[in-house]
Amino acid sequence: MIRSHCISLRRLSLLLLLALPILALKAQDQDVQQQIVLEPTRLDSTMDTFSMEGEVELRTENNLDSLLNLWYVNRSLENAVDEFETGADTLVPDFSDSVYLARLAEIPSVVDLTYNRIVKNYINVYTQKRREQVRVMMGLSDYYFPMFEEVFDLYGVPYELKYLAVIESALNPRAVSRVGAVGTWQFMYSTGRHYGLTINSLVDERRDPLAASHAAARFLSDLYRMYKDWTLALAAYNCGPGNVNKAIRRSGGKRNFWDIYYFLPRETRGYVPAFIAATYAMNYSDDHLLSKVPLTLPPYTDTMMVYEPVHLKQVSEVLDLPIGQLRDLNPQYRQDVVPGTSKRGYAIRIPQQETASFIDLQDSIFAYKDSIFFDPGKKVATPQRYSSSYRVDLPEDKYDKLYYTVRSGDNVGFVADWYDVRASDLRYWNNIRRNLIKVGQKLVIYKPKGSSTRYKNVNNMSFTEKQRFAGRL
Repeated sequence: MIRSHCISLRRLSLLLLLALPILALKAQDQDVQQQIVLEPTRLDSTMDTFSMEGEVELRTENNLDSLLNLWYVNRSLENAVDEFETGADTLVPDFSDSVYLARLAEIPSVVDLTYNRIVKNYINVYTQKRREQVRVMMGLSDYYFPMFEEVFDLYGVPYELKYLAVIESALNPRAVSRVGAVGTWQFMYSTGRHYGLTINSLVDERRDPLAASHAAARFLSDLYRMYKDWTLALAAYNCGPGNVNKAIRRSGGKRNFWDIYYFLPRETRGYVPAFIAATYAMNYSDDHLLSKVPLTLPPYTDTMMVYEPVHLKQVSEVLDLPIGQLRDLNPQYRQDVVPGTSKRGYAIRIPQQETASFIDLQDSIFAYKDSIFFDPGKKVATPQRYSSSYRVDLPEDKYDKLYYTVRSGDNVGFVADWYDVRASDLRYWNNIRRNLIKVGQKLVIYKPKGSSTRYKNVNNMSFTEKQRFAGRL
């Protein structure tokens, strides 16, 4: 009996020894949470218990899903289909609160990256529920984040605010919210116009990632000057300064986001936690086994200014670029029309390696099928008895006169290229308006005496032979 009692005491002692380290670790973890985790200040016992802020969660997930509708994303996912089918990223790791706390503390940021249960739920959205879309966003970040950082550096805005675009639009420049906010930075019409963005039937610079980033940086700077607090500036970016000011007054003048949490609109309550979670997910993607999907967007691009109307399909077909790629690089042009004029130029973003070709073939681009893309009858009132018989005659002792008969598929740029003359000269010699030529029309070309011999057979060549003759093939 005594011996049995001794054995029981030994077992109990052994169990206590084994349990002590576990209890100590759990107590330590709780101590850390009590010291660092900041929960929203509750108003009274009738206040809603903690729950995921549904509007922001739905908006976040809808934004992530909308990524899959983009041309370049579809192309990239086709290339990565084998990786998805083989079950990449099937092991979804999870971590304790103390790990999330430590990792957020390691991120260099002037914005307060508080951790609590609300933030953790948004972290789960990015690292567990929407993993494939986050992988796509990680690929997009290689294209967009350097652009955002360069603009933010110009205005003195913290670099980490680039992650705001993750929750605003999931880096989708064509994103449109249910209330009409548009673009990567989700500007409403009035706010976009206030910060200088062009918005009309043909152009919407809210969709232009670069122009909208300048507007977002100025807007965020103005909000920070109001509150001297970046977290409150983020809240005001979402719901407007008026709602934040009301929340501050109703809270008795408190100026901490978590103290005015329940005085803010429901969507804004989830907005800042979602930003913190997005910042965490983009910085610790490797720890969650999230690998980026390489996208087909060119890593290096250039912008070309145009001062007359041009259709993106003209650029696409002459330079042999996918129209989907051009549209994704220039999402601000609603109808694919770049409405350049002599008084105002508009930028076309193209892959950097195509810059030289664009410059060399600029006249051909503007002339290519221009009567199809720009119907002159809709914009130009021409006399009914118009005659193109007027021609310019150059001195015959200095110039040889050659003739070319227009064929189907020809345009002013091509003909000028084949005869090695300027398109403007060709238009002048033949009284051509808006690059309009028609099949069967005879064009006159002047070449200096002694240099015309090699061009006399151009009129009889096939299209391919003429392109090869001009050095284009």
